[in-house]
Amino acid sequence: MLELILGLVIFLGIHSLRIVAEGWRSAQIARMGAQRWKLVYTLLSLLGFGLIVWGFGLARQTPVALWAVPKGMNHLAALLTLLAFVLLAAAYVPGNAIKAKLRHPMILSVKVWALAHLVANNTLAELLLFGGFLVWAVLCFRAARQRDRAQPPAALNSTPIATALTVLIGAAAWAGFAFWAHAAWIGVRPMG
Repeated sequence: MLELILGLVIFLGIHSLRIVAEGWRSAQIARMGAQRWKLVYTLLSLLGFGLIVWGFGLARQTPVALWAVPKGMNHLAALLTLLAFVLLAAAYVPGNAIKAKLRHPMILSVKVWALAHLVANNTLAELLLFGGFLVWAVLCFRAARQRDRAQPPAALNSTPIATALTVLIGAAAWAGFAFWAHAAWIGVRPMG
């Protein structure tokens, strides 16, 4: 469990600098240069992610159940993760109305993904992992919206075709992950 916690602290910590230490982050980028900052950021992110994967794998070997999962929560989680994949696609498909309206669909995707996994799982390790990401995403979205209010971003154009493409890409990615990749990579079949 220590590896999981350490990984979460490193990974979410480096990804939280814009939330809690924007000035310090900017000063480090100015001092180190953008390229060196990106290298340090990437290395710390990979270290944190590796520890999360390793620690979560170890914690899954001796699960500590905290509550009984109500019946049907896997169906709710499947629906929520479909939404999360569409939001993730919205972060990358140019000209879609979802990004134009929400501005930060990737952070919202993490929120929905984490919530989906919290409603369908019940162990201490899952609470730490998904709860940690949910708290981070809530704080990150709040900070991003505050930055938007302080310096309003330019309006984004959107088209119905780009929006439909966003939904199709998100749904296709969700189907591939739900019906194949989740079991192949994580060892759990979310769709039974």
